[in-house]
Amino acid sequence: MESCTHLPNALKVWGLELILFNSPEYQRLRIDPINERSFICNYKEHWFTVRKLGKQWFNLNSLLTGPELISDTYLALFLAQLQQEGYSIFVVKGDLPDCEADQLLQMIRVQQMHRPKLIGEELAQLKEQRVHKTDLERVLEANDGSGMLDEDEEDLQRALTLSRQEIDMEDEEADLRRAIQLSMQGSSRNISQDIPQTSGTTLTSEELRKRREAYFEKQQQQQQQRQRQQRQVDPPGQISHPCEGPTTSSGALRSDPGDGMSEEDMLQAAVTMSLETVRNNLKTEGKK
Repeated sequence: MESCTHLPNALKVWGLELILFNSPEYQRLRIDPINERSFICNYKEHWFTVRKLGKQWFNLNSLLTGPELISDTYLALFLAQLQQEGYSIFVVKGDLPDCEADQLLQMIRVQQMHRPKLIGEELAQLKEQRVHKTDLERVLEANDGSGMLDEDEEDLQRALTLSRQEIDMEDEEADLRRAIQLSMQGSSRNISQDIPQTSGTTLTSEELRKRREAYFEKQQQQQQQRQRQQRQVDPPGQISHPCEGPTTSSGALRSDPGDGMSEEDMLQAAVTMSLETVRNNLKTEGKK
């Protein structure tokens, strides 16, 4: 309370006088606050000024990050709010000393886009922003981890798909082996004697292909030998004219069925054509 007594004495040096804003004497004057020049506000040990600079009012509270612009219509409400919060308000009477800011604002008016914040409020917001940023970084890190997990899952799915494809290919290869064995059994009655037994032995696709090719080579050689023997036995006027080298499937049946060929000869020629077709397919498979 000593400040309340010393402050009026200090202002008298400048020819200024303090009047309590809510005193009965001042209220009887019915003076509109906007017609005053300055107010001094006090709460406990804190003092600040609400002053008119140029033609605009400013809250010069040191607890704010900067001066706060107060409109003429809001001034009375602002002072009433301070009174509700327990502030003592004094009207400053007299001619205030010249101020450079007052001279400048006599010529221009300012516009304030953002209200200044309390210093503690700004620090609290900065702290909240840091906390929010930290939480956001955690979320991003968690998302990055889940992204890696998603990539791992995709790699696993691709590996499983490739594995299933390999199993399907192996199944198809096994089916192909069985089909070839069945076709060879149907084309010759002695196939079981010509194909070596492979029970208990797992053959690769390349080994199986080579064995099948060797088998068909042997069958074709036997067929050519039978044809030569047949030509030696037939009379000169009844020699059939099969192709000497069965290099193509069409050359195996160039002779006309009505040129004295027996049913056995026709059957042998058909078997030769079938073996030649399978052999060409095996060669094509080997090149791939």
